[in-house]
Amino acid sequence: MKGEAWRRWGVHRVLEPMGCLPQAAARLDPTLPLQPEEILLRVTTLNIDSASFRQIVDDVGGSPDAVARRIEGIVRERGKMQNPVTGSGGMLLGEVVERGPAFDGDPALVPGAAVATLVSLTLTPLAIDAVHAVHMDREQVAVTGHAILWPTAPMVVLPSDVGAAAAVSVLDVAGAPAQMHRLVAPGMRVVIVGAGKSGLLCLAAARQVLGTSGRLVALDRAPGWLPEAQRVGMCDAWSVVDATDPVALADAAWAAMGGPADLVVNTANAPGTEMGCILAARQGGAVYFFNMATSFSRATLGAEGAGCDVTLLMGNGFVPGHASLALDLVRSTPLLRQVFRLDASSPAAP
Repeated sequence: MKGEAWRRWGVHRVLEPMGCLPQAAARLDPTLPLQPEEILLRVTTLNIDSASFRQIVDDVGGSPDAVARRIEGIVRERGKMQNPVTGSGGMLLGEVVERGPAFDGDPALVPGAAVATLVSLTLTPLAIDAVHAVHMDREQVAVTGHAILWPTAPMVVLPSDVGAAAAVSVLDVAGAPAQMHRLVAPGMRVVIVGAGKSGLLCLAAARQVLGTSGRLVALDRAPGWLPEAQRVGMCDAWSVVDATDPVALADAAWAAMGGPADLVVNTANAPGTEMGCILAARQGGAVYFFNMATSFSRATLGAEGAGCDVTLLMGNGFVPGHASLALDLVRSTPLLRQVFRLDASSPAAP
């Protein structure tokens, strides 16, 4: 594949180092004019991924203004939102402004359409003109700016029955519950580590597959929604544990599960959680990492050093149909409707 064909993957927007794909690039070019195969978006909201947002907040001291300045600085320097510490980004909400004449993506992406991107901000050429607000409770940033994408970068027209803020929160982690339909089978013993947005979606999706069979356990550093999740049957048991303490995590998982798990799903937003998940899985089991703070070397070398014969799976946020699956899951699950505030009367997170 040579020449213009590579433009479908955005290689022409890479400034440094030349020749790599946008996600691996140090800097992207978000400047106009629009190229023939591209689509231009007016950006209104950045949904920062949980690991990145937590790292920024911890680093700058928790001030919304300081968070805004850090995000503006990253985007100004890199031409994209890619946290240099976690390597992760998030996704965005905006409106289609213009399509290049050679853009052959989703025909529904017409000028004026409200859209959410289903690809990471780490590969999205982005320019921010102003930050208007940082919503600390939902890890979102209201901005004025623009982004440029190409036909191979999936995005979706926002549904009319789900508010924009809720939709972007769901779609940011839509790949996680979709993978549960691939990895979970009836009768399995499953542990979900982390009970944030992606963790709760994974619980609901895993329960769909398991039904009344197997056993489904949730672990988090705080109770949050977990007591209610157990009450309504989304999980069989839950426990509070520090996922960065591998022995404590494995002990909590084994105690709640009654033994090792067939599948452990890591949706935590902190680094250093790999080995607890690996130790919680049975020999021959699997660990699925949907945690952007995951270290490949810690996971692989740690498993080897502990003598754990465990299949290690890295999360891929793209699964065909994942946006519709995640939105339907939230629509049909009363607890998730509360978590994502789909109903005006929904309470805030506990």
